[in-house]
Amino acid sequence: MQIGMSQNQPSAPGGARATGQASGRHWGRILACCVVMAAFAGVIGPGQNTAGMPRGISIPDHQPNQMPSVIQQMQMQEQQAKQKNYEAANAERKRQIAEDSANLLKLAVELKTEVDKTNKDVLSITVIRKADAIEKLARQVKEKMKLTVGAG
Repeated sequence: MQIGMSQNQPSAPGGARATGQASGRHWGRILACCVVMAAFAGVIGPGQNTAGMPRGISIPDHQPNQMPSVIQQMQMQEQQAKQKNYEAANAERKRQIAEDSANLLKLAVELKTEVDKTNKDVLSITVIRKADAIEKLARQVKEKMKLTVGAG
């Protein structure tokens, strides 16, 4: 007796099945295999190395509970120390810039009062010295600003 064939249907010579039924079962098996392969492809995922691994098992790329090595800990501490030093130096530069800017404003106001006191044709030595002091301080502020902006 043949499995899966109806007793009413005659079998083809040589024990072959009827063509319509055999063809349908054949395509059904192919479709089932494709579905199973697609399911495994989704479980394993692209880009994972599956050589020597049972199907459906994936290996994570990193170990979340792994402690950093001593070298990595030292590097992290060093980086944190550098960041703190940079932040402290940057804060000090900003404080100095604010102080120098206030001094620039004071010198500029003093220069203005000195210039208003003099004649339009004559400049005093104090006016020239104040202008030089303002110029020098302005250059220092500019350099400190470059350090603050350039480092970050």
